[in-house]
Amino acid sequence: MITIRDEIAVDIPAREALLDRCLGERRTAKSSERLREGRLPAQGLALTAERDGELLATVRLWHVEANGVPALLLGPLAVKPELQGEGLGKAMMREALWRAACRGHGAVILVGDAPYYARFGFGPALTRDLAMPGPVERERFLAIELRDGALDGALGVLVASGAMIPAALAADEVAQAA
Repeated sequence: MITIRDEIAVDIPAREALLDRCLGERRTAKSSERLREGRLPAQGLALTAERDGELLATVRLWHVEANGVPALLLGPLAVKPELQGEGLGKAMMREALWRAACRGHGAVILVGDAPYYARFGFGPALTRDLAMPGPVERERFLAIELRDGALDGALGVLVASGAMIPAALAADEVAQAA
């Protein structure tokens, strides 16, 4: 049985390996990474799917804001290639969005495949006045409001607003990922 649960520290090496496998080594060069660098994911919104101790999928959400309007940045979402197409990514997305809504967050932004994310309600209209801190394909820059009007007044470049990774924790994560 596959279980979706909160990410824990021992997941870090497997998560990093899965992200490298699914997204390639250049994944850290993407604009979204500029908003995640040195930050902790939003509380309760770093999820792992596992079966019998094996990490199968991961998704994380991060605090961002634009013009003082808060939102979450989703990503990356990755599913073990052998399981892609079996609904695990869909389950991870639904769980992440449900948890975000339950925690009172109003909107989620991401850069991703528009046809895939449209099934969850994401679209480009809500990001028309927003920009990433680097290049992005506009048709892949998507958002959803979990609460009507949550992105009213959001404009300009997204900036990271989440908690910084404590130095001791950062050293532990680097050591575990190695």
